[in-house]
Amino acid sequence: MANLKECVVIDAVRTPVGKSGRKQMRKLGGAFRECSAQDLLVTVLQEVVNRTKDRCKDFDPAEIEDCHVGCLSQIGEQGGNIGRLAVLMAGLPIQVAGATVDRYCNAGLQAINTVCNAIKVGDGDMMIAAGVESMTHYRMGVTIEICAGVKNYPGPIFSPKFIPLASELVPQGESAEMICDRYGFTREEMDKFSVWSHQKATTAMRNEDEYFKRVVPVTYLKKHTDENMEPIIDEATGKQKVNEVTVAVDQAVRSQYLDEPEKAWEKICSLKPVFRSKRKGGRVTAGNASQIVDGAAATLLMSQEKADELGLKPMARILSTAVAGDEPKIMLLAPIPAMRKTLKRAGITIDDVDCIEPNEAFASPCLAFAKDFGYDFDDPRQNPTGGAIAIGHPIGASGVIYFTEMVHYLKNNNKQYGAQLMCGGGGVGISTVVERL
Repeated sequence: MANLKECVVIDAVRTPVGKSGRKQMRKLGGAFRECSAQDLLVTVLQEVVNRTKDRCKDFDPAEIEDCHVGCLSQIGEQGGNIGRLAVLMAGLPIQVAGATVDRYCNAGLQAINTVCNAIKVGDGDMMIAAGVESMTHYRMGVTIEICAGVKNYPGPIFSPKFIPLASELVPQGESAEMICDRYGFTREEMDKFSVWSHQKATTAMRNEDEYFKRVVPVTYLKKHTDENMEPIIDEATGKQKVNEVTVAVDQAVRSQYLDEPEKAWEKICSLKPVFRSKRKGGRVTAGNASQIVDGAAATLLMSQEKADELGLKPMARILSTAVAGDEPKIMLLAPIPAMRKTLKRAGITIDDVDCIEPNEAFASPCLAFAKDFGYDFDDPRQNPTGGAIAIGHPIGASGVIYFTEMVHYLKNNNKQYGAQLMCGGGGVGISTVVERL
């Protein structure tokens, strides 16, 4: 059998992350409320290709074999295989194929791992992995809700065989509470972790030289609507008001956690538990959970041989990938066995890792990862540029967004190893280990 090739990271970029613009969250903003998920994805695809063109005159985008895109809610503008549609919309050569991947919150990182392993076995020397999600347009679970709302739907939505399994599935927020029960985590510990995430993200945003090397502004035509999503008409033209809008920075990061820590601490402590009442010991709040947002990201991967041929210096190489199943009810702990596999396959230990990048779906699983792997809750290696509690968790895009954060952090700080881990619905975890080059 031929030796496996090495898969390297040529570049990685992401959009700013915009707060949800759903009606009930309108007061929070919604930078991408009138922006199509397709436009978010096209922005990063064009950027990662154009930046590589600028670095190498011999780079031919037609040699890109495939583009895998993580996306959870594959309906509307995110349906119809958005992975292929966005390739065409971005003006990439028609030879570039496209696929759309769903593994719940793992989707974006699964796209990276699938592309990586295809390159390793020789199924292509150059591929893109990306992710996108507009949670403003499509909330979690909307695909099932649509089926439930169809009159005369032909047959049951779920098989009778699913019914016994349903009792093993709980909302993710309840899973986060169950982790607190198991490990004894307190509300104060989770709130402190969350404040820290915002502080790190704020510091990273203010380092503009590095920030704008990975975050690409998004420009789109904004159609003005009122709170009921009805068009706002321009009296002069009689048509809906439209203007060009550019979004350059993350919306959800709360800088007051760094600038006014005492005031911010009072605010986060005042929030009510969401999934269990305070009387029943609820600890999970909107403040120590990830934010509902919109965003996209993309990374260009190549074989080391192809990078050498083109004279491109990679940012990093992917050492190992893994997935693992765990208890469906406490689904948020599945990344632990997944990362044990990736560390072993990479031949390193947690002590060797310079950037630990867990997905901050909730604070409690991140505390559990720290406890299981033996590092402190406030270890500076953990999400050094902030995580999903601060920046947000646009489901299908998150894996690629935080992969982008990780590889840029390693490059900017001359660090060696990074380990990313993510939980997913149904008790599935995923992990990836990289080494800076």
